[in-house]
Amino acid sequence: MIKKRITVKLFAYFRDNRFKQEDREVGENITVGDIVDSLTIDREEVGVLMLNSRHTEFSTCLAENDVLAIFPVVGGG
Repeated sequence: MIKKRITVKLFAYFRDNRFKQEDREVGENITVGDIVDSLTIDREEVGVLMLNSRHTEFSTCLAENDVLAIFPVVGGG
């Protein structure tokens, strides 16, 4: 199985009891959603997903050296 290195960045309360930034090795056909699920983050709580500084979706497959940033829904008023 081919492994790819990616970087995952978490923001706001997603960092609680997790990490700010982490390098990971992932297999082929791993999606953004797979990473979110592996972190036990409820997809309903995700506000913005950025892949290499561009908006992305849960279904996007990851590539070597991708940088995934996961932001929670922002509340308030």
